[in-house]
Amino acid sequence: MLKKCLLLLLLLLLILSCSSNDNKTENTKELYNAEIMYLGAMTYFETEEYDLAIESFNEIIKIYPLSNEAIQSQIMSAFIDYIKLNYDDAIFKFNRIILNNPSLKNIDYVYYMKAICYYEQINHEDLDGRNNVLALQSLNEVLNRFPDSDYAKDSYQKIILVKSNMAAKHMSIGRFYQKKEKHTAALNRFKIVVEDFAMTKFTPEALYRMTEIYYTIGMFEEAKNTAAVIGFNYPDSKWYELSYNLLSDKKNKTGIISKIKNLL
Repeated sequence: MLKKCLLLLLLLLLILSCSSNDNKTENTKELYNAEIMYLGAMTYFETEEYDLAIESFNEIIKIYPLSNEAIQSQIMSAFIDYIKLNYDDAIFKFNRIILNNPSLKNIDYVYYMKAICYYEQINHEDLDGRNNVLALQSLNEVLNRFPDSDYAKDSYQKIILVKSNMAAKHMSIGRFYQKKEKHTAALNRFKIVVEDFAMTKFTPEALYRMTEIYYTIGMFEEAKNTAAVIGFNYPDSKWYELSYNLLSDKKNKTGIISKIKNLL
């Protein structure tokens, strides 16, 4: 609830600062009427009468399509859908605003809200990863387009969380394949974590799982090299200890014990 209140506060600040470049052709009476209608719609919104608020915002868009209030109404309509968890409708509306108003002041907010709609639909790493991918794409879009935006820092933090969620999914699948002794499939999943999600907490475990697989299938040199990476980057982790113990096992008769001790 606190998060939604903060987003609402940001939205209200956005509305207050919106430009009115598209209003120059409208006469004073139309501007006045649009403003009055908008204030009425906002009254419905503030009292959480969301259906009435959307009706009022839609009426403004219909009657005064070129007004600044019409753009504000589109944003508010999308935001109400977001509040009501109608994410698909909200995303559709935010995309339409982006398409029709690319030079809108504070358009970064609209991009950010679209990303948040995807982000809040991420429930668990074992579920469909579609929202992970779309959230990551949208959050990266905020960072790439608006690196100095007020929303850049939060977008970056959420990117880390999304990547952790995606890495967790790959780890879960990799462990499953490893138990089934499908070594190539498991290795591919763990390599994705190491190469694409190195910033996440799953990297040392992924390296250890790779070491395990290499050891199991007799690729001792690859096992040694992978374990050395763990020892160099994560010397205090339990995965370092497990890797060292694995490669120091008495069943290993290949003569790599002394080498691995030097590397680890």
